Amino acid sequence: MSSSSDSSGSGPVSVPLPGGLVLREARAADLEQIGELLTARGEPEDAVDHRLVVEDPDAGWSACAVVVDGDRVVSTATLLDEEVRVGGVRLPAGQVELVATDRAYEGRGLVRALMGWAHARSATRGHVLQVMIGIPYFYRLFGYEYAIDIPPARLLRVPPRPGPGEAPAPRAARPADVPAMAALQDAAQGGFDVAMPHSAACWRWLLGHEAGSQWVLERCGAVVATGRTTPPGDGEVLLAEAAARDEEAARDLLRGVAASAPGHRVRAVHRAGTVTAAAWHGLAVAEPPAGAEQFYVRIPDSAALLGRLRPVFWRRLTDAGLDRAGRDLVLSTFGAHHRIPVGEDGLGEVVTGGPMQGPGAAGGAGVAPDHLPALLFGPHGMEGLSRIRPDVYAADEELYRALFPPLTADLLTYYVPY
Repeated sequence: MSSSSDSSGSGPVSVPLPGGLVLREARAADLEQIGELLTARGEPEDAVDHRLVVEDPDAGWSACAVVVDGDRVVSTATLLDEEVRVGGVRLPAGQVELVATDRAYEGRGLVRALMGWAHARSATRGHVLQVMIGIPYFYRLFGYEYAIDIPPARLLRVPPRPGPGEAPAPRAARPADVPAMAALQDAAQGGFDVAMPHSAACWRWLLGHEAGSQWVLERCGAVVATGRTTPPGDGEVLLAEAAARDEEAARDLLRGVAASAPGHRVRAVHRAGTVTAAAWHGLAVAEPPAGAEQFYVRIPDSAALLGRLRPVFWRRLTDAGLDRAGRDLVLSTFGAHHRIPVGEDGLGEVVTGGPMQGPGAAGGAGVAPDHLPALLFGPHGMEGLSRIRPDVYAADEELYRALFPPLTADLLTYYVPY
């Protein structure tokens, strides 16, 4: 993708496209047109969300790009900064959001051009992966693959409060509550293998947007529970990202959310292994319909990501009691392969080589590149994927099952994926 300014951050991107169109960084003068486009192709709240992002000091206008036809904005996309945590390792990540194209300009490759801009910007931001939620299949066209399960949202029965008195009512969260809410979320996410918390900027946007409500529940002046609801609709209200200090606080949060939407049932996102999951055990009216719902993940540079994950791999090796010192870990994506030397006290640098069609001969493992995100972040691990994917396998099964176990995950995203 040629540009009058490269993607190294030396200046705003401006890319000529066929038909006289231009892809460039968005500007303050574009705000109204972008808002109108997002509203026309999505919801009115999308325009508010976009304004919150581009006017935020942590994001700004450089986080958004547009395609213009003269002075007319005809397509747009925004890249958010995220952080994915795996076993104590922090992975800078990007997330594409607020994508829209004027109907009259569809089918001209504008989203593809904008995804190219987003991925180039993501690289300059130091991101080693991208995660997103999006319409089925479409984003696989741009290198994304389904990898991480989205947890189910269960319809819950609201239990009566035991004993006399009313349940404490949750209130709308305020900026001063963010540290307490973030601490509750950190505690809730602590039991997951893979986690993505809200950034400081995202907390500001969540408190400022109109697509839902952020709640806190207090006890003796301290925040003991928090959650996020979408606007009531179809007789239900959705409670997501619920976190609580103890089970009674979790039940009071559920009661309070139900009371805030009289006549509506409560559907709550199940965060397995958390305080809220324990508090609401046995309250499910019915299990949600069976079906695969997953986050997209894109890995732009396998070697760079594997290099960042070496401390995680080493810990898994030592925890499993496996001594492979003096050997190489070998992972082939068939078009290329990666070797990681095993030392006495850690793993060496990743060395990438050319195609390797038979990694088993080197005592290694093979994984098709489109299954690598699921192997590194998903719920199946090497053992599970090898059962359903002929192009995922390992010669040393004990070793690679230890390196790539099934993982639990909890991702907090700007938009609730339901």
